[in-house]
Amino acid sequence: MMNQTTAILGKTAFITLMASIGAGNVIAQTVSARAPLPDAPSIRLMAQASAQPDLSSVATDSGQSPMPSTSTPTDQQPKLTRVDAEQTAIKNNPQVSVSHLIALAQHQVVRETKSAELPTATANLTAMDAQYGSRISAGSLTASRLFEHAGAGGSLTQLITDFGRTTNLVAFSKLQEKAQNASALATTEDIVIATDQAFYNALQAQALLQVANQNVATRQTTESQVSEMTKNKLKSILDLSFADVNLSQAKLLLLDAQNNAASTMAALDAVLGLDHLVTYQLEDDNATIQAPPPDLEQLVQLGLQQRPDLQALNFNQQAAVKYSHAQRDQLFPTISAEGTVGSVPIRPQQYYTSNWWGGIGVNVSIPVFNGFLYTAQAKEASLRAKAASEQSRDLRDQIVRDIRTSWLATNTAYQRVSVTAELLQQANLALALAQTRYKMGLSSIVELSQAQYQQTDAAIGNTNAQYQYRLALATLNYQIGTNP
Repeated sequence: MMNQTTAILGKTAFITLMASIGAGNVIAQTVSARAPLPDAPSIRLMAQASAQPDLSSVATDSGQSPMPSTSTPTDQQPKLTRVDAEQTAIKNNPQVSVSHLIALAQHQVVRETKSAELPTATANLTAMDAQYGSRISAGSLTASRLFEHAGAGGSLTQLITDFGRTTNLVAFSKLQEKAQNASALATTEDIVIATDQAFYNALQAQALLQVANQNVATRQTTESQVSEMTKNKLKSILDLSFADVNLSQAKLLLLDAQNNAASTMAALDAVLGLDHLVTYQLEDDNATIQAPPPDLEQLVQLGLQQRPDLQALNFNQQAAVKYSHAQRDQLFPTISAEGTVGSVPIRPQQYYTSNWWGGIGVNVSIPVFNGFLYTAQAKEASLRAKAASEQSRDLRDQIVRDIRTSWLATNTAYQRVSVTAELLQQANLALALAQTRYKMGLSSIVELSQAQYQQTDAAIGNTNAQYQYRLALATLNYQIGTNP
């Protein structure tokens, strides 16, 4: 659309220029005799790496109302750096809390499984008042007589061996605990990279808002100058119309920039775990742009060692192997020791020879046949262990791919920073020349408008390149598993 507008403006300016040439040199002499042209708007650098964005609206020089803004004044906004944002998100984001709570719950599962290796003790207190010598005639196969008595006793059961089943189940639970801890760390790193993305997006949006504000101010100055020259019959109404169109386009760009800044700030608040809107004054704590790491293969090896999600899958795969062994061990016997002891101080003397009882024994439980249940369970667990191994291998391939693509994207973004900076410098020079030519009456408003547009576009590109490189570098650190 801008190219079409430029073409139309170029044709109109050409017609106007031809009409001026046809009128001869009389008009030029008359203009020179009346008054010198006012100074063109001064050049403003639209983007600086260390500049902090100004969220306030820009007042116009012609008495027009400033652009609407609902943002808090900059001096009243709390300051926030990227490191502070990461720490706040780790502390407040509910996803981090959920992952840590699940890890703590998995630790209790380890204790639950390990309880099978420890003895089980039960204490009993029993008292009975019954019709003396009565019998149980129906309902159960217990003692055939009921006596009035009171006693206390206890029993103890201790697993001797189940040929590795419980040991494998305990190892399975411990590996799952490690996997859950690694998953909790992976969730934390996910929140950190999401925070970095939201932070840099908001910082970029605020910088672009500053560019839009400066663009409105510059084009407002041009519009005011052309308006004064039009009143003094130094410029035509066509020039004023072009200046008004350029100013309106700048205001539309400012409205989009204001909306984008508010939206990105809301996204940042959500990642930080806030349920209300807080507008921060963002500070870039890494203003100096550093080159990306040069050794790709070292980054790949580092990622395969450090990525917590890969560690979680590896632990899950090892846990699946232990579980398959435990399911296989169900086919083996279970040997346990049992003992009981107690006292009956109140009892019928004719039926009890002693006031205490006790005994100890060993029980061997041998599975004979249960419809091939244990065999099927062992086969299922073995197949799931193989599937977990393939999932781990698939993730390794994805990590290698992601690290390579992130490294390439980071290098490209780094090169774009220097290219866009050079483009901005050239656009500033072109705008300065266009302003000089317009001041001397050697060019039309079309050439000045095109130069202003090109400088604005270059400033936006330079701002985007700087923050996109920071975001690409943060993504590369995430891909190699750098701890927050």
